Amino acid sequence: MKYYHTDNWKSYSRYIPSGQHIIGKKNTWRIERKNLSFRIHIKRLNRKTICFSKNEKIHDNVIGMYISRYYFETGSYSEAA
Repeated sequence: MKYYHTDNWKSYSRYIPSGQHIIGKKNTWRIERKNLSFRIHIKRLNRKTICFSKNEKIHDNVIGMYISRYYFETGSYSEAA
């Protein structure tokens, strides 16, 4: 059975069955940590300056290269979070 760990946002209750919905921060910190690492390591996701590209394909390629490097080549990112 799949479980969904979320915060207490009311919209989740509408779409996730109560038997599969677990509310709390106990199991959400890992994904939040990964999101923070993405924003820190790939600064272009966090800023809106001249360096910020509006082309979605470029962002997809940069994020894909980042995931490939840290998940599959070095393995260091997956151990950290």
